[in-house]
This record gives sequence, C-alpha cells and structure tokens, in this order.
Amino acid sequence: MKIKIEKQEIKKEESNLLTTSLFKTTFKDKHKKKFYKNLLQLLSSGVNLKKAIDILQEQSTNKSEKEVLVLLGESLTKGKTLESSMKQTDKFTPYEYYSIKLGEETSSLDKVLDQLYLFFERKEQMKKQITTVLTYPVFVLLITFGVLAFMMSSVVPMFADVYKQFGGDLPNLTKKIIYISENFRTYLFIFFGVILVISIIVAMYKNTTTYRKIVSGFVLKIPFFGTIVKTIFLTRFCQSMSLLLSAKTPLISALQMVEKMIRYYPIEITIKPICKEVIEGQSFGNTIEKYKVYDRSMVSIIKVAEEINELDTIFKQLSDQYADEVSHKTKIIGVVLEPLIITFIGLIVGVILIAMYMPMFNLSNIINNGM
Repeated sequence: MKIKIEKQEIKKEESNLLTTSLFKTTFKDKHKKKFYKNLLQLLSSGVNLKKAIDILQEQSTNKSEKEVLVLLGESLTKGKTLESSMKQTDKFTPYEYYSIKLGEETSSLDKVLDQLYLFFERKEQMKKQITTVLTYPVFVLLITFGVLAFMMSSVVPMFADVYKQFGGDLPNLTKKIIYISENFRTYLFIFFGVILVISIIVAMYKNTTTYRKIVSGFVLKIPFFGTIVKTIFLTRFCQSMSLLLSAKTPLISALQMVEKMIRYYPIEITIKPICKEVIEGQSFGNTIEKYKVYDRSMVSIIKVAEEINELDTIFKQLSDQYADEVSHKTKIIGVVLEPLIITFIGLIVGVILIAMYMPMFNLSNIINNGM
C-alpha cells in the first residue's frame, strides 16, 4: 500500500497549525501521551471509537484537551474517520494522523496507538531529563547575577568612596572593577538590549532554511553538547521509522513523513536525496552511509536489517539504544556542570573582593602620604 503526500496539502496544513497555535490553546505533548494511552486502553477493552472519545471527554479536566476531544467527537459523529477528524482539529501533526490512517487501513490501530504513546512518552522523558539537568545551573547563574549586581551597585561604590577620601594611586585591577561598577547600569542595558535583539531575530528567522542551517551547524560543533543534540534527533528519527515501518508503511512514504516532523536540518536535508536514490534502486543502508549525521554503527546495523527485512525491529532497538545514551550523557552534564559553576562563581566574587582589598595592604602608606 502506498500513501501519497501532496506537498501543497502539507504546507497548507502546517500553515493552519501555525495560525492555530498563535490564537488558541495548544494540545501539549503530555496531553497527547495521555490521549493515546487512554484511547488504546478503551479500544482494547472492547469500547467502540466514538464511545471511547466520549468517555475521554467526560473524564478530561484540562481545557485544551477537552476542546480537542469535543472536536474529535463531533467529527466522528458525522461519520468521518479518526484520521480525518484529527486532521480537522489542527492539533495534530501530519506524522500523527497519517500514522493513524495507516492503522485504520491495516486494522492495526491498537499497535499504532501504542507506538504513538511510546513516542510521546520518550519525548517527554527527554524534555524532563534536559530540564532537570539545566535547572540547577540556571538557578545558580541567576543567583550569581544577583550577587554580582549587588556587589557592583552597593559594595564596590562603598569601597571606591573610601579610597577617594584617602587619595593615592590604586592598583590597576581595583581601577578596572571600580570603572565597571560606575558604568554597570550601561553594561546592563547593553546586555539586555543584545538579548532582546537576538530574541527578535530568532523569532523572525527561526523557520527559515538559512537560520536553521547556521544554528544546527553551530550547535553540532559545541563539544559534548552538540553530540547530545544530534543523538536526541537520531532517537526521534529511529523511533518514527520504527512506528511507521511496523505499520507496514512503504519505506519512501515513511521517510517522507519523518521529514515533515523531525524539524532537524542536518537530518531533514538528507531525506529527499535518500528517497531519490532508493527509488532508483540503491539500498537504504548504502544511501544513508553517505551522510555524516548518521552514525557508522547505525548504518552497519541498518544494512544487516535491510538484508533480513527487519528494519522496523532494528529501528526500535536503535531508538532504545540512543535514548539510553542521551539519558547517560545528560546525567554526566549535571555532574560536570555543578563544580564548574561553583568554581565560576568563586572566581567572580574572589576577583572583586581581591580587587577591593588590595589597596588595604598599603593603606597605611596612602594615609601617611595624604597627611
């Protein structure tokens, strides 16, 4: 079975999704995870689809989730399929409703729902891991900024007034710290101004090809962190391919769907050339080998899986493997960042205090010269 995805239709749907997200509440990933899990449980227990949606609607306490369920229920009442109903709500991605369509047409809806639940569960777990790792560093940096602002606006000026009364020449480091303190508000204004300009630029150009190419290339070059980002998207790629191929989606159609939902430039730009070469008769494993974004070990495993016609199983194993790798590396980041941040804070506070107390060592000479 081959499913054709019209480019104009996809672009129109993505435009509608963007417009909807700007003016309405969004259907978050955690709500989608819950939706797919509960729907699977109800259908597995023998409840029909319309009744299952009605039950989920009655149980829902979240406004955005309830809104989506109401729309799905109304559409199903009119005789539409679940795939058509999901598409009409503008709350689901093409990846989701095309997967549901495959499940409906191949009588494997339960399997597709389970895979979609696992997909969003994994995605949410990754978000939580990254949030957990970054929460402490961000909190500490905010405290550091507050301490620095206090010292520059209150402590340093107090020392500067004392030294002005006694006169005498101050050490260069002390002069520099005092100069920064005197112009601290200006530097602060410049800092927030730069942040504002960067935020505006990102908001304006984040969806452009040039911006995504530059940013993704820059991130990949960041030691350790760049590898983690790439691994996260490889996990999503493998998990998506596992879901689609296990639902008996043709390889080309699966790749086309993945291209629409990955939103990671280094992988996204490889999909069309890969599809073209596979259509021309090249093997999938030999084709992806040409692109550095795919790990060599991954390519080797895919070549073997392709020979034994077990691509869906291998992609599932690869997604689990990459997910474990991301989890391990994010924990390492947390372990490494804590001492680095503490050291950074100590250096900042230490330099300021040393600069302020250096004149104290020859204070008696300054007093004698002043008298």
